[in-house]
Formats: sequence, structure tokens, C-alpha cells
Amino acid sequence: MTAGAAAVAAGPALAFLGAGGTLVGHGVAALLPRGPAATLGARAAAFLREAGANAVLAGALPFAPDADDFLVQPRRLAPAAPEAAPVAAPMRWRLRHQPDAAGYAAAVRKALHIMDAEAGQPGGLAKIVLARSLLATADRAIDPMALLRRLATDPAATGFLVPLPAAEGGAARWLAGATPELLVEKRGARIRSHPLAGSAARQADAAADAAAASALSRSDKDRREHAIVADCILDTLAPFCRSLSAPQGTTLMRTHSMWHLGTAIEGELKDPDLSAAALAALLHPTPAVCGLPRARAARLIGEIEPMDRGFYAGAVGWCDAAGDGAWHVAIRCAEISGASARLYAGAGIVPGSDPVAEAAETGAKYGALLAALGIALDESRA
Repeated sequence: MTAGAAAVAAGPALAFLGAGGTLVGHGVAALLPRGPAATLGARAAAFLREAGANAVLAGALPFAPDADDFLVQPRRLAPAAPEAAPVAAPMRWRLRHQPDAAGYAAAVRKALHIMDAEAGQPGGLAKIVLARSLLATADRAIDPMALLRRLATDPAATGFLVPLPAAEGGAARWLAGATPELLVEKRGARIRSHPLAGSAARQADAAADAAAASALSRSDKDRREHAIVADCILDTLAPFCRSLSAPQGTTLMRTHSMWHLGTAIEGELKDPDLSAAALAALLHPTPAVCGLPRARAARLIGEIEPMDRGFYAGAVGWCDAAGDGAWHVAIRCAEISGASARLYAGAGIVPGSDPVAEAAETGAKYGALLAALGIALDESRA
């Protein structure tokens, strides 16, 4: 076993828990040689040929396509989800925003100014997704698997826990979350994707919640934001597909904390040997987490955001020796190491976006993680 594999082998299992199925792995048999998204399909295929017909690779792609991924071969696959952890005593937390809501709104205004200046220009910025972060530090170590079990209670999301490269000093790191967004799933020649873009916070009052959903479904700004994402995925997949469609069009989807606009896409590959890992690398990052044009948006994200996204807004998933698998957009997640959890949340910015409303949206998107960590939403307001 490599030194990198040893760093995560003793930790909790990696796991994906959702409506699409359960995959739980214990220990680490080997690491996939690390590299950028452009080489993932070839590296994964070569690794799985050597590893055997029953082998599985699972892990995370970083936000930046040219940065190194982190995928592992579990030593053992478990037939079912791990048992629920006992309820622990409440933790005490210290919270630090990066940036706070006012700083995030200022970043949105900067992006809107750039869009306005480039309007009508070839290659001008049409959409950018800006994120912010919340560092939560507890009075004792966080149990990643217990956190996953609490996150996985939302039937509209896929709970996930995957190892990341060790932190400075060798401490184990994990990416834990509950993502509602399917990047791509492959079974034989059949593929599915379910992009989300355009969001509104759920409301406790039933009438107010219905009004929020109705307003989202009628929002011109949100529908334009969503169309950018869905069209990009359809255009990217079309050359590889014998058939490809979105039979239900754009519909509303709800999680415990958010309403989303979503488009369910399904198709049949021309080449059924094209793997789920290769398809994920082709699609990532979509305009749902980056923007359009992609290269322009990615450069501006690096200039405007005050933190490195790392594996946030990347992709998490798995691929087997037959090339089948499922990959999800790494949103509604936190990086866990020891007693710290770094939460991330982002919002899509297009002409017509309201900086204050976008800041509130990112705050609402922390909701699932805050609830799972036992932090009241009101405590995190900033």
C-alpha cells in the first residue's frame, strides 16, 4: 500500500447513500495514480483492467479540471449502509465566514459589473457561480460517518463521504455532503443526468413554501440561469449519444431545505464502453458550478473568491470494471478534518441577479450541513 493509501485506510468507510443505491467501501486497497480530468477515463480504465472484474474506484474530482483527483479502490465493499451512530452530546462551535454576506454581495456586484461591460461581446461572461465558505470548529473531533448518516435522511439527495488527500501534518480529511445534483449515471449504454440551477429556500409555513416554489418556477432570471446549464450538458453529451432527450422538460425539485429547477436528461450511448468516469470528466465542471464561457468564468472565480475551492464544486462518485457508475456534483458539502468542518455554498449569477438575495441563497444552502452538525441556522447568519 502506498503512503497516501495508508493515510486514509484506517479512517471511516467511503460511502454513497441515496435513492440511486448504496455503495459502501471499507479500507483502501490502492490509489488510482493521480492526474487531471482529461486523463481520468484512460487512467481509470487501465487501473480497473489490472484490478479485476469486481474492482471499483470511488472518490472525488477537484473543481479545477487541471488539478489532481483522488480516487481509491476500497479493500472491501459492504452489502449495506453502516448502522446509525448513537446520538452524541451537543458540540460547542466557533464560526468564521469567508466572506460574510456583505462581502459576498460585493463580489456579486463585481461580477455583474463585468457582465454588463462585456454584454454583447463574443466570449463575454454570461454566467458565473460564486461561492463562499463557513469554517465551523467544534470542541471535539467530528465523526464523519455519523455526520453522513444524518445527511442521508433527505430522500432527494445522495449522501456521500469520500477520503481526500491528508491535511498538513498527516491528519485525515474527508468530503461529506448531501448533493441533490446527478452529474451523470451510466448503466450499460444508458445514461442519465439531472442538472439543477435556479434555487429558492424552503419555508416552514406551507403557504409560504408553495409561494416560494411558484415564484421560482415563474422566475425569468432563474429559468435563464437553468437553461444555460441544461443546454451545456445536452450539447456536451450529444456527440456521444445515439439518442438524447429531456422528456419532462424543466421541473421543480425539492430537498429538505431548498427548491430547485431541474431537467432530467436521458440517453443511449453510441459506444457503451465509454465509462462513467470518462463521461464525468467530459462534463465537469458544468455551468451549474462554474459559469459560461467556462474558461472565462473559472479564471474570474479564482480572482474574485477569497478561498481555494479544492474539491468543493468538483464531482464525487464511482466507476466499476464494466465502466458503469454514478457521479454527483460535489455541492452541499463540507471538508472534515479533526474538529473542523469547512462548509461551502454558491449561487449562479446572471444579469438580473440581486446581490443581497444571492447572499441569502448561499446562507440557506448551508442549511443541510448546519442541521447535520447540530448548528442552528440563526447562529450562522452573516
